[in-house]
This record gives sequence, structure tokens and C-alpha cells, in this order.
Amino acid sequence: MTNTSENGQPFEAEFPAEGRLLGLDYGTKRVGIAISTFEQNIASPLDNYNRQSLPQDQKHLLSIITEYRCKGLVVGLPVHMSGDEGQKAKEARQFGNWVSQFAEIPVRYWDERYSSATAEEILVNLNMSRNKRKAYLDKLAAQIILQSFLDSPNRNQIPESF
Repeated sequence: MTNTSENGQPFEAEFPAEGRLLGLDYGTKRVGIAISTFEQNIASPLDNYNRQSLPQDQKHLLSIITEYRCKGLVVGLPVHMSGDEGQKAKEARQFGNWVSQFAEIPVRYWDERYSSATAEEILVNLNMSRNKRKAYLDKLAAQIILQSFLDSPNRNQIPESF
């Protein structure tokens, strides 16, 4: 779980090697949600959640985490092409830390560059209408982020905050 040290900085608990993981593609209006298998080898898109209020967001996410017995959280980190973090990355970290704290599960942040563009390209190639693409885009981006994490030989690589 993510806790806060005496100086107010979050620190990471041990990240589980088995058990389902929840993948999030953070957005201020919508959050794409994906889930992994227990073995942590396959990610599947789960939900596009339209954000409402912090209490409603917490209730929705906690119900998913509880239902699927998630043991960890992977949040896409929107970094610039240079690798630097901007305001959106800071917001994604705050959101991930918040979810980690109320759900009492550890969090990892994963570079999400190209995830939305890749998701959009997949959906366009399926000849989906613009409205249908919008309905699938965020959860597919969350799946791409989570699958990238699952496929990585170095899952403990944590992007540094700049």
C-alpha cells in the first residue's frame, strides 16, 4: 500500500507478483479501467468510468477492486515525449496515490506514451464509428498500459517525479 512518510512523501510497499491488478488510464473527466488475470499475464479492458465526485469515484473504484480482489494498481503516467512530467502527470500521481490509500493496495506508475494513439488506431482499423470509438477508447488505453506493464521484464522500474 502507498503510505506517507514523516516528510509527507509517499513510499511504496512490496508490489505483488500474483493476484489481479487494476490498470487505470487517468483523466479529469473519464477514467479507463482494465483488469489483469490472477497470473498477471493478460490485461482486459473493463470499464470507462465518467468521473462524478470524489466520494462517488471512490465508491465505484472500491467496488471494482473488491469484486475482482485486486492486489495492486497500475496507473498510466502521461509524460512528455522528452520523458519529463507535466501537470497531467502530477495529477495522475495524485489520483493513483489517492486510490492506493483508500483501497490499501500498492501502486506503480507506467509510461503511457502512445497508449491512446495506439487504442485509437486499433479502433479505427476495426471500422468503428466515432461514437463507438469514444465508448471504447479509455478502457482500451488502460488495457494497453496494463499489458505493457505485465509484459515488461522490469516491472519495478518506477518513473521518477521531476
